[in-house]
Amino acid sequence: MTDPLHGMAGLLHGMTGLLHGVAGPLDGMTGPLSGVTGPSNGVAGSQDVTGLLAHGLGSRHDLPIPLFYAFAGAFAALFASFLGLALLWADSRFRGGAAGRPVKLPEGTRIRWALRALGLAGAAFTGAWMLLGPDDPDRNPAAHLVYVVLWVGLVPASLLIGPVWRLVNPLRTIHLLLGGRDKGPAPFGYRPAALGLAAFAWMELASPAPASTTTLLAFFILYGAAQLAGAFRYGTRWFDRADAFEVYSTLIGRLSPLGRRDDGRLVLRNPFDGLDALPPAPGLVAVVCVLLGTTGYDGFSTSPWWVETLQTGPLGRTAVGTLGLLAAIGLVAVLYLACTAAAGAISRGHGMAPRFAHSLIPVAVGYLIAHYFSLLVIEGQQAVILSLGLDRTVDQEAVSAGVIASVQVLAIVTGHVLGVVAAHDRSVRLFPPDRAVAGQIPLLILMVCYTVGGLTLLFAA
Repeated sequence: MTDPLHGMAGLLHGMTGLLHGVAGPLDGMTGPLSGVTGPSNGVAGSQDVTGLLAHGLGSRHDLPIPLFYAFAGAFAALFASFLGLALLWADSRFRGGAAGRPVKLPEGTRIRWALRALGLAGAAFTGAWMLLGPDDPDRNPAAHLVYVVLWVGLVPASLLIGPVWRLVNPLRTIHLLLGGRDKGPAPFGYRPAALGLAAFAWMELASPAPASTTTLLAFFILYGAAQLAGAFRYGTRWFDRADAFEVYSTLIGRLSPLGRRDDGRLVLRNPFDGLDALPPAPGLVAVVCVLLGTTGYDGFSTSPWWVETLQTGPLGRTAVGTLGLLAAIGLVAVLYLACTAAAGAISRGHGMAPRFAHSLIPVAVGYLIAHYFSLLVIEGQQAVILSLGLDRTVDQEAVSAGVIASVQVLAIVTGHVLGVVAAHDRSVRLFPPDRAVAGQIPLLILMVCYTVGGLTLLFAA
């Protein structure tokens, strides 16, 4: 019998051909970041985050794929994968932390300390620009280093080599150098990380001056102090669950082919096994909902209607932006909790929300890639130019609009298909055989809702 994963790979390959076919006419068009401007935020020399940090989600005219084809391809992929899995995948196939083929890579004490030194050097370099550099993102790379190199760069880095931030996290190193110790399992879940991610998103998307060095410096001083206080109270395991950037990198790294088994061995593995090995824990649902909600709001925040609302709202830009950000996170959470509750009711199970949270990780990664791909390629150049003082300008045509559109749609659709696969495997393990398929219907509806939302933001922003 044909492996359903191969069938879905063929379907996605076919979609790639369709997207390349409709994207061709845009070769040579102006890139989606050219000419992007935003209203003044009152910071000398700074642009509004909607201008400085435009994330490649241009208008309909910037994205050459017709809306009908995008939705048709997305729904075809979701329903075909759901039906294929229902017919061909009756038993759980993922082995979680027991899976993987051992691989030998350099990972001794010297290498660990070299990586720690690299993390400290990067933090010191960025901090020096925040403290001593001009409060002007056109001359100071601090905002680009934070929002592009750190936040966006962690996505491909973690997908390739796993939880890379754990290896270079400067706060871990500072804690270790100051005599911090591991005090055993910490009595908390992921809730501190969820709060940290929400706070970072608020700074970027709703604060009065997101690109200001004062804003950045204040955030990281307060954030670093809170993290070190928690680590000295609970030990180094605090960072595993409470450091927003480490949790962010670790969850994305679940999809990396490189990981560790339960016995600690470094292995090459099926990324689905990495997802499956993620244990349910308090606050995990909050983390993935924050990731999805804040990324969705980031796309929505550049729509003309919302920009006008921010500028004319009676409560002021910051208050309206904060409410919009919270509403986006809340909407994602309500949809997820409602659908997992329905799945539990159909399958006569309980506590489904934490058990299926892992299936949202590929969805979140898909949105992150779709939303930030062009930002990394184009604004990443500016980070290098400003950091090294190069006499060069950003190449706005480094990637064509057709390529951006193809990457964006494929990332969203692929993320949802992978989420369907992860949820199906968990369903056939947890649900009675006669209810396994029916119990997944609410989860399929959830994926359809998220897909509609993601593609609508992609084309309408």
